[in-house]
Amino acid sequence: MQIDYKQYIEVDPNVRFGKPVIIGTRITVYDVLQWLASGLTHDEIIADFPQLNESQILACLAYAANKERIVKVA
Repeated sequence: MQIDYKQYIEVDPNVRFGKPVIIGTRITVYDVLQWLASGLTHDEIIADFPQLNESQILACLAYAANKERIVKVA
């Protein structure tokens, strides 16, 4: 299953200083990635933030993967 992160993530200069956030929330992609990096499971994140779902978490990972793919090494 491939997630189209654009359905779940937006950048709005009026929300969290223009950082990418999950649509309809103030939760940033960075927040989700930090929680995953610290060892939280998807279920634990959803339990702590019930406004999130599995697809949104996967969209954060897809967003990060896309950013990594398009970064050019100087």
